[in-house]
Amino acid sequence: MPTAVLPPKENALFKRILRCYEHKQYRNGLKFCKQILCNPKFTEHGETLAMKGLTLSCLGKKEEAYDLVRRGLRNDLKSHVCWHVYGLLQRSDKKYDEAIKCYRNALKWDKDNLQILRDLSLLQIQMRDLEGYRETRYQLLQLRPAQRASWIGYAIAYHLLEDHDMASRIIEEFRKTQQTSPDKVDYEYSELLLYQNQVLREAGLHKEALEHLSTYEKQICDKLAVEETKGELLLKLERMEEAGEVYRQLQERNPENWSYYRGLEKALRPATLEEKQKIYEDAWVKFPKALLSRRLPLNFLRGEKFRDCLDKYLRMNFSKGCSPVFTTLKSLYTDEEKVSIIEELVVGYELSLKRCQMFHQNDDGKEEPPTTLLWVQYFLAQHYNQSGQQGLALDYINAAIESTPTLIELFVVKAKIYKHAGNIREAVRWMDEAQALDTADRFINSKCGKYMLKAGMVKEAEEMCSKFTREGASAMENLNEMQCMWFQAECAVAYRSTRNYGEALKKCHEIERHFVEITDDQFDFHTYCMRKMTLRSYVDLLKLEDVLRMHPFYYKASRTAIEIYLGLHDHPLADDNKELKADIGMNGGGEIC
Repeated sequence: MPTAVLPPKENALFKRILRCYEHKQYRNGLKFCKQILCNPKFTEHGETLAMKGLTLSCLGKKEEAYDLVRRGLRNDLKSHVCWHVYGLLQRSDKKYDEAIKCYRNALKWDKDNLQILRDLSLLQIQMRDLEGYRETRYQLLQLRPAQRASWIGYAIAYHLLEDHDMASRIIEEFRKTQQTSPDKVDYEYSELLLYQNQVLREAGLHKEALEHLSTYEKQICDKLAVEETKGELLLKLERMEEAGEVYRQLQERNPENWSYYRGLEKALRPATLEEKQKIYEDAWVKFPKALLSRRLPLNFLRGEKFRDCLDKYLRMNFSKGCSPVFTTLKSLYTDEEKVSIIEELVVGYELSLKRCQMFHQNDDGKEEPPTTLLWVQYFLAQHYNQSGQQGLALDYINAAIESTPTLIELFVVKAKIYKHAGNIREAVRWMDEAQALDTADRFINSKCGKYMLKAGMVKEAEEMCSKFTREGASAMENLNEMQCMWFQAECAVAYRSTRNYGEALKKCHEIERHFVEITDDQFDFHTYCMRKMTLRSYVDLLKLEDVLRMHPFYYKASRTAIEIYLGLHDHPLADDNKELKADIGMNGGGEIC
């Protein structure tokens, strides 16, 4: 049975309770609740009880809050306020399915309540109930057709349901209502146009998408996105000459972007290997300082052409002292012929540099500085380490360290060589040496911590990482707070190797909680992105969240936990390990997969 309708005085107090809740003035809200409930006629007023419960939940008194809200609901089952409040309570506890049921019950008694509809739509997109989300957004559009968010939300619902045609028509209808000058640049309108173009492309309407870009190009702020999209569309429409011109302009903007070279390749359609190589040779002349135009041909060239191209690439890098040159060539190490050419060339450089300080004794020009030999030895150490010849790798890295004992990169490679040779303790010693050379370098600090964990030195790794954690707090707690998952994943493996299963499972479940938090954090973006019109990024976020648990950190933690649980099932702990078993039960709550 519904409780009596509040008279004007108490009704005014109830409205003040609502305002206090909206402005987070919870103490004042409770005072007004008390004034209504002290009246013998309204001690069981359902909506007031519900609002008192909601206010208490914001103050952390969950149990009392649930009791009051349920009591209020029992007293007034036909109140949309009571059902809405119960839904808010369920939502705060991440019980989204239950919250949706509550909101639907609330709408039975007040079907056009905007706030309830908005709250319901947020939960539906969070839970990916796309059909329900579309229906709710349609109701909101009917109730508030003048609001931008109503149109955008409805269009996004169709986009996520892959009805691109309908999504595009909705956006177009909304765009027509916008009063904009062709010469005026407005960021939010620009984002709307780019989102509309994305929908057209996903619908396969490439010609229409290109015409759309050309029509509204002046009103779009992101000029780079316009040019890149134009290049892709021209390729799909087989307009190769125009596509080639676009990609040449993009190359001038950034000659180190590999996708521009690939786009130009597709546009020019080289029939032979020589024509393909000519594309990159033209880029060498046009962008003499660019490295990518010299690196990409190494993927398809072979034999003497590969050797000549590699020779130019390596000389340029070694002379400049580019330390990541080995990393850029690492993908070629699946081809034995190319590996042998790399080795032959670089070994030749080392011998020649030692004799005459030049890459080759027949070279014309000035001598190379002493640092060039250092970088050649640095490269050879990594080369032989990759090839499984750790003895030779150590010889080269020791020679480099002897000539320059203050270069951190050399010690890092030496540690890596020992790790690959299976001597993890020695690897830790050299990584610690590298860290000591620059204690302010967080990357080296993290690498050192990781090596320590691989050696089972958990306490030492914690101390190492504590140099970059908050003072006055436990390093483990702070790393967990910062969602430092690489540390927790390695920690779990280290604990498992020492049969400390309780701590290992604890770390796995901490990682699982991080992924739950990341999923929950998207809740804040549902309204924010609609308001700020960052629609392309918003759709990308939703797609990322859908595949979030494919992340390597989650996979590693899941696999570690599963192996431990299966091991414990097959080989239960003995009676003298009851305390450890209790520890596992206490720390391993929840599900990992």
